[in-house]
Amino acid sequence: MIIAVDGPAASGKGTLARKIAGHYGLPYLDTGSLYRATARDLLAAGHDLENVCEAVRAAQNIDPATLDDPKLREPGIGEAASLVAPIPQVRAELLAYQRRFCEGGKGAVLDGRDIGTVVCPDADVKLFIKADTSVRARRRFVELTANGLTITQAQVLADLQKRDERDRSRDSSPLVKAHDAHLLDTTNLDIESSYKAAIELIERAYGDGGKTD
Repeated sequence: MIIAVDGPAASGKGTLARKIAGHYGLPYLDTGSLYRATARDLLAAGHDLENVCEAVRAAQNIDPATLDDPKLREPGIGEAASLVAPIPQVRAELLAYQRRFCEGGKGAVLDGRDIGTVVCPDADVKLFIKADTSVRARRRFVELTANGLTITQAQVLADLQKRDERDRSRDSSPLVKAHDAHLLDTTNLDIESSYKAAIELIERAYGDGGKTD
């Protein structure tokens, strides 16, 4: 079973996708971490974010073992990733990575911006997670400050607004809801309520036979 989970930054899709993967016993991939890792490695090597050749090289050589690197969650890396992500050649390399991830075994859960529209257009179930921008900014602010970063909620909000605009307006794989995706608005839901609602949507869409555990 392939489950695609899309939505804007800080909508809760990553946390939901992890819990969904655990529920069904499926491998999980945070596809945004691939773009963040590309940007991280590009900057670490001293290259400009607009250097297409080096960006592609970084995308080709991502070490999967580093995708849990806490540095990937820092605001600067998120901003850098949003500049690298529109590069078509980078997207092509990471698209191949994501599809290879789905090819093994019993399925996978992937979250990102274009899973249901580009990466896995034939996914068994597609979810599109959304939340009000102010709520997303508050959630991300709490997450970042809990990790020791010094930042204001206003800065987080401005960053999210810029990223939303960039994600929606880019020519290559813009952030849009797939026509057959199930919408889940988490604005007024905590994580457990969101998780319960997501599982109910998946079960209705795929049936009880979708459970693999």
